[in-house]
Amino acid sequence: MSAPVPEEVSLFAAVGGEPTFRRLVDKFYEGVAQDPLLRPMYPEEDLGPAADRLTLFLMQYWGGPNTYSASRGHPRLRMRHAPFRVDPAARDAWLHHMRVAVDSLGLAEPYHSALWDYLERAAYFMVNTMDPAEPAH
Repeated sequence: MSAPVPEEVSLFAAVGGEPTFRRLVDKFYEGVAQDPLLRPMYPEEDLGPAADRLTLFLMQYWGGPNTYSASRGHPRLRMRHAPFRVDPAARDAWLHHMRVAVDSLGLAEPYHSALWDYLERAAYFMVNTMDPAEPAH
């Protein structure tokens, strides 16, 4: 008789679940709230609804509950960001605040790198306006 194969633990569960993702997003939006380039991209006076959407999306992406899709449908990230001018400067500002937030969690490897690598790729994917001085990636 063979030994049972252990179930793979999701990153969501491995890093502490919802409380960890809430801390990540709260820290991220602390920076966004003070950022003169990014803050105007959030039309709601209160950043709370945007923070909730990002938290639910990230939790679902990393193996948590599917609350995001149940309430908002398919993520369609580029379409949802299309109304906003996301240029390399906005991407870099977003990445700066997200790096501070990810680093603040103190996650062990390989979780830290997996989370950061995904967020970095996502930020580059969201760019929809190029600065003519910057080469495309």
